[in-house]
Amino acid sequence: AEHAQPVVTDPKAIPDAKRDLKDVIEQVEFEEDPYKAAEGAHAVVVCTEWKCFAELDWNRIYKGMAKPAFVFDGRNILDADALRKIGFEVSSIGKGKAE
Repeated sequence: AEHAQPVVTDPKAIPDAKRDLKDVIEQVEFEEDPYKAAEGAHAVVVCTEWKCFAELDWNRIYKGMAKPAFVFDGRNILDADALRKIGFEVSSIGKGKAE
């Protein structure tokens, strides 16, 4: 209804995600490159603890996103303060949103 276009990226589990999302697969895009996955997005949701997500160039991701740009960190693996300094609106799931 909101015309959202979810894009899933994962270094190891895209085949599993395709299987898990088979009932809505025509409504989901899968992208190997996390930078391409975030291009033009309004939000990034981190749902896994893969270290590679914490090591991404978040400045590059921010530059390519729609603004305001949101990050929802479901595993608390990201440096929320550093992301806020870049310009992100950050919610660390379980920690809430810092004011």
